[in-house]
Amino acid sequence: MVKFALLIILIISFQGCATWMGIKKDSNDAWKVTKDSSEKAYDSTKKVIHEATEE
Repeated sequence: MVKFALLIILIISFQGCATWMGIKKDSNDAWKVTKDSSEKAYDSTKKVIHEATEE
């Protein structure tokens, strides 16, 4: 019974590793998109504020 439980735990662990690699890749991609979008939003906001206070 102990061997069976250990086997089940190992199977779940190895399946988790594949899932973990996918999560890491997805979060890395999401971070890159967020970084690019934030930079564009910052630049456009900075431009609008500059135009509004230019007068």
